Amino acid sequence: MAAESSKQFWKRSAKLPGSIQPVYGAQHPPLDPRLTKNFIKERSKVNALPMKNKKASSFHEFARDTSDAWDIGDDEDEDFSSFQTLNSKVAKATAAQVLENHSRLRVKPEWPQAALSETPANCKVIKSSSDAQIFRTPEDVCTHNSLHKQQSLPLRPIIPLVARISDQNASGAPPMTVREKTRLEKFRQLLSSSNTDLDELRKCSWPGVPREVRPVTWRLLSGYLPASMERRKLTLQRKREEYFGFIEQYYDSRNEEHHQDTYRQIHIDIPRTNPLIPLFQQPLVQEIFERILFIWAIRHPASGYVQGINDLVTPFFVVFLSEYVEEDVENFDVTNLSQDVMRSIEADSFWCMSKLLDGIQDNYTFAQPGIQKKVKALEELVSRIDEQVHNHFREYEVEYLQFAFRWMNNLLMRELPLRCTIRLWDTYQSEPEGFSHFHLYVCAAFLIKWRKEILDEKDFQGLLMLLQNLPTIHWGNEEIGLLLAEAYRLKYMFADAPNHYRR
Repeated sequence: MAAESSKQFWKRSAKLPGSIQPVYGAQHPPLDPRLTKNFIKERSKVNALPMKNKKASSFHEFARDTSDAWDIGDDEDEDFSSFQTLNSKVAKATAAQVLENHSRLRVKPEWPQAALSETPANCKVIKSSSDAQIFRTPEDVCTHNSLHKQQSLPLRPIIPLVARISDQNASGAPPMTVREKTRLEKFRQLLSSSNTDLDELRKCSWPGVPREVRPVTWRLLSGYLPASMERRKLTLQRKREEYFGFIEQYYDSRNEEHHQDTYRQIHIDIPRTNPLIPLFQQPLVQEIFERILFIWAIRHPASGYVQGINDLVTPFFVVFLSEYVEEDVENFDVTNLSQDVMRSIEADSFWCMSKLLDGIQDNYTFAQPGIQKKVKALEELVSRIDEQVHNHFREYEVEYLQFAFRWMNNLLMRELPLRCTIRLWDTYQSEPEGFSHFHLYVCAAFLIKWRKEILDEKDFQGLLMLLQNLPTIHWGNEEIGLLLAEAYRLKYMFADAPNHYRR
């Protein structure tokens, strides 16, 4: 009986408070699962099967042309005996042509001997887009040649490693200008006053918060800290003790039967959170995230844990960690910090994430009605502000839910580098209902930003691949600032006049 019980353990459909709820498309938008697999498969068959050379122009054509995607073992059962009758002359001629073309690609340009002798010293791993801008010189022979070779492979695009979280701009601009120093001084005056003017703080924070004062500013804007200076220390102490009281009271229950599904899903999702950033792959950081998410889940039984919530912890954790770390946060070893500091970062991250989720919890309750409404509102808004793009989606049967679900579920965190998300959240926390309302207009502006690329795609498959892999890896503060300005313009035009985007 015990063996049978353990065998069925992970297959239970628990409905108890705090348990993981089966959510359709929580981590990824509701997309035909054959899309990515068949994209590569069809590319490999273009020359072999000329009759299937035409791309699917709509979802139904795409589904029909790829109806064999689920055939199990189709590659293994293929009869290779027909290849034995291949004409040997044709094979030799083809092989010779391939070798000739390959030899042409391998011809290396003649470089000065001095430059060649220095090549190994210049072959560096580019860890960020800003490093690539700052350190790239004509003498970087190794980097230049390797990039040139990679560009000849269409299925392996060149994507640099994640840019530094602390970068203020992807262009390698000076970190502090006179204007930025003036803004920083303004923030310090506001924060050091006996009773901080929160309205003025929001106004100053809308165009971005300086890195030096971002931790305390976020605590104030999220409602975690009071405006009164004399009450802040006691409030922090009380809330941190309260959080670790929850840990002592509830965390051991993760091993109980009715909470194990929740804990297992959290345990699976944590390593997937920003996998390219070393900070989040450290065991101590992952343990912190597990505790934060588990405690939040069992204290919010209406939704429990839903995939995607794990992403929402990371900006708070990075910002509060930066209060104690001057170097690049993404590569910092958290074991160098004291236990008290790590406990403070963990508790502050929990409370600020909880404040955020309080305003958008209907995004994560059963059937995720908040996301459904926002996606529908996005469709209505785009149909008014850019009818050509809207009709283009309709022509090729692209549903907004297929790409915008993830935009709402993860607040664009899967579409933007983490440094851009932090800058975006400066504004979200300054804007009334930033995460629940203003985000809609940011998504609309983000979509229209790519209108040229969208209109250039003439089939369902290409549109979905574009919308799920938008090229934002090099984005910085400048791009986010323009995006937010356009979102504000849309909000000003449509927020108080909903009939403008209703048919």
